[in-house]
Amino acid sequence: MDLEQKAIERIKTASEMSLEYYKQPLICTYSGGKDSDVLLELFKRSGVPFEVQHSHTTADAPQTVWHVRDNFKKLEEGGIKCSINYPRNPDGTRITMWNLIPKKLMPPTRLVRYCCKELKETAGMGRYVATGVRWDESTKRKHTRSEFEKIGASVKTKELFDDSVMLNNDNNSKRRITELCMQKHKMVVNPIVDWKEEDIWNYIDQENICVNKLYQCGYKRVGCIGCPMAGRKGKLKEFYDFPTFKLNYIKAFDRMLEVRKAKNLPTQWESGEEVFLWWIEDKNVAGQREFKVAENGQLMW
Repeated sequence: MDLEQKAIERIKTASEMSLEYYKQPLICTYSGGKDSDVLLELFKRSGVPFEVQHSHTTADAPQTVWHVRDNFKKLEEGGIKCSINYPRNPDGTRITMWNLIPKKLMPPTRLVRYCCKELKETAGMGRYVATGVRWDESTKRKHTRSEFEKIGASVKTKELFDDSVMLNNDNNSKRRITELCMQKHKMVVNPIVDWKEEDIWNYIDQENICVNKLYQCGYKRVGCIGCPMAGRKGKLKEFYDFPTFKLNYIKAFDRMLEVRKAKNLPTQWESGEEVFLWWIEDKNVAGQREFKVAENGQLMW
C-alpha cells in the first residue's frame, strides 16, 4: 500500500468512527501550510463527508490568511462546511497572541510553546479531527504522536494507537475499547504522519496542488510569525518581511514586563525591546543569559 492509499485508509477509518460515535463528519484541520494542503487533497479523494476548520492564531502572515480564505471560498462553493475557530477565555473574551504573552508572564519558547495549546489545539473538542502532523518534523513527535490518538485531560492521559490496532481490525479488543470511550474525548487521526518532506513536495508537484505563496518567497515552513520552532534565522527573516509583527511582539513584551512588576516577579529586562532581542537569541546582546521559568512564573538564571 503506497503512502496515498494508506493515508486515505486512515481517513476512511476515522470517518466511519466519527459518523458512528460522534454522529458528525470528520474534521479536516487546515492551517494554510503545505501539509494541510496535502491533507485537504487526500480528504477530497477519500470520498468521505467532512468539514474543514482553521484556527485563527492572530500571528499568521497575510499570505496565509489569504490562502485560507481562497480555499474556504472554493470549498464552500462545493458544498463543504468551513469554519474559523477563534479561541476564547471562559468569560468569552478573545485569546490572541498579544494578550496571551502578558498572561503567561513569559515569551513563548521552544520548550514552553503555550501558544500552540491556547491558539491551535482548542478546536474540535468533543469531535474527531484530522491533522497534518508528521514524524519527520521533529524527533520528539516520533515518540509522542501516532496515526490515531485519544486526547485526554493532560499529556499523561493521552493514548496512542497505530495502524495495526485501528485499520481493518474490527475484532481487535483494544480498538473496541477505544471506540467505546470516544464520545468523551477529542479523537485525532494523523493521516500523513509517516510522510517525509520530499513526499509532501513530490505529491504537491505530482497533483499540481496550489500552496501558500510564502513558499515562493524563500520560506521552508509556514506558521505563526515568530514561532520559536523557526529558529533564529527564520525569525529574523520573518520580522524583516513583516515588521508590524515585530512591533506587536515588542508591545506585548512591554505589557508582560508591566504585569511581572505588578506581581513583584523578578526580571532582568527594562523594556520589551530587550526581551525581543533576547527572544530571537541575538548573540550580540550584552549580558545575555540562559532563561528558565518555574511553575510560579519566577525567572531563574
